[in-house]
Amino acid sequence: MPRQPDRWRHAAHATAAAIAAIGLVTMAALPRDSSATGGASVAPADVASRPGRETAIGAYLGAPYHYPSDFKLTKEGRHDLTIKDVNWFTLPFDNPLYYGWRIQRWMAGGTFGTMIDFTHSKAFAPLKTDTKLEGTLNGAPAPETAQLKDYFSKLEFTHGHNMLTLNGLMRFASFGPIIPYAGAGGGISLPHSELHVRTDPSRTYEYQYTGPNAQALFGIEYRLKTGSVFIEYKFTTADYLAPLTGRDGSWLPIDMWRQFSRWWSGEEPPGGWAATTLTSHQVVSGFTVRFAAKPTAGIAAP
Repeated sequence: MPRQPDRWRHAAHATAAAIAAIGLVTMAALPRDSSATGGASVAPADVASRPGRETAIGAYLGAPYHYPSDFKLTKEGRHDLTIKDVNWFTLPFDNPLYYGWRIQRWMAGGTFGTMIDFTHSKAFAPLKTDTKLEGTLNGAPAPETAQLKDYFSKLEFTHGHNMLTLNGLMRFASFGPIIPYAGAGGGISLPHSELHVRTDPSRTYEYQYTGPNAQALFGIEYRLKTGSVFIEYKFTTADYLAPLTGRDGSWLPIDMWRQFSRWWSGEEPPGGWAATTLTSHQVVSGFTVRFAAKPTAGIAAP
């Protein structure tokens, strides 16, 4: 169970994030070195408001809301438990922060593009709240209502409800430097699972592949000279099926290799399986730095 929010710690995080954002946006607004090109230059305001073929790299902060969802714990002959309507909470400004990064590639004309998007969110189960239970736990009928702390010492995905997606993007008609856009895509979930049933000898504390995810998004981009500031709404859903390995992991690639090796060998996780679905509303804001394609001599930029 996480500590109670600390207002001073929250204020420090918010201040640091604001200072970093202001600095990065200022850098994005600085003009590029305009060396001679042998032709007439385009006005900076026109370059900013006229998208074309370009690549953008960006980062963002934000805050999510997870819908309540059932959490299921299964192990043959031992557990067949459903925890009803877990009210996941997120603490996006507690360490580790909610954050994300992305790489965009826009085609000629700047209307259509693709994006690789990584989002690091969190999901905590409230261990000290009365919760409805159904099924069996440790081979015995579960009580109708209980506090999860009596049965779990950890039930969270806090070093990441991590989502990696490939998305298609489309820009709409611009209003000067302001451009609305939308997109959708799908990918994989790579959470850091932190799960420990009290009767198990050890916890599961590692990065895992847990299933597919999908997202839809709508945002507004404000174009500066060499970068953009954006605010965006995202709707995401992710199906989780997490093996309870009882192991502490290390680095994501190593954990992924170990998980693949266990799957390849047909090894069943000693603690069984945990399953849920995390469906979320998310509001994010951040910046991107743009790298436009240089026009060939004698050919106008798109």
